[in-house]
Amino acid sequence: MEIRLEPVEIAVDEESVQGTLLAPTRKMPAVLFVHGWGGSQQHDLVRAREAAGLGGVCLTFDLRGHESTASQWETVNRESNLRDLLAAYDWLTAQPNVDRSAIAVVGISYGGYLASILTTLRPVRWLALRSPALYKDEGWTLPKRQLHADPDLPQFRLRALEAHCNRALQAAAAFTGDVLIVEAELDTVVPHQVMENYRNAFTRARSLTSRVLSGADHGLADKKAQQDYTRVLIKWLTEMIIGAREQAAKAKVEEHRPKVPAPSTR
Repeated sequence: MEIRLEPVEIAVDEESVQGTLLAPTRKMPAVLFVHGWGGSQQHDLVRAREAAGLGGVCLTFDLRGHESTASQWETVNRESNLRDLLAAYDWLTAQPNVDRSAIAVVGISYGGYLASILTTLRPVRWLALRSPALYKDEGWTLPKRQLHADPDLPQFRLRALEAHCNRALQAAAAFTGDVLIVEAELDTVVPHQVMENYRNAFTRARSLTSRVLSGADHGLADKKAQQDYTRVLIKWLTEMIIGAREQAAKAKVEEHRPKVPAPSTR
């Protein structure tokens, strides 16, 4: 995140005083939202609007197999949806007002699973996962719908897994940015063990924040749960973005601080 520092002269009473201006450059952090299986970008618009209020460039989009491409519901696979996410990321970071060193990705359920994998393919600074799903690596190109026909999937999600056993967990283990994991207390689709697997995998993260939405189910059917999630996410994004700006400003000031000569040892 770049900060501009420049000396300024301020006119006053036919004279002038000297000052120093510190300001963000024209490039801003960006937030990419990834909805879950069966969801849509509409589910992210409220939170995207609030994130935009922090001074971020936000993008929501529909994965193939949803909304206008719902005809692909039975045939779209993880490879295609990962390419959707990569295309959305590349489009967003190509915008002239986006700071490519300050990208946040927010993923829900299946979208969180894809977002974790994305971090091995594109630079991500901040990663927020709500009820991130977990799938077996096998059958990567099978239609996504068929994965749920596997009778072992519920049991798979109840197992304690080492990071090396799964592509999404391997990605988590390699991630060095900041992470937020939000768990729904009453989630029966993505159980607590999956959250534990992700949390245990993020061993190299710069920071890991974990929150539980009390009384919430997987889809956040309760309006209060939706509001709680929005509050948690926006508070975390605020801390990340404002904190990064403060660090950048401090570094810029230090860079321009006059050097004090070392004391003589004579």
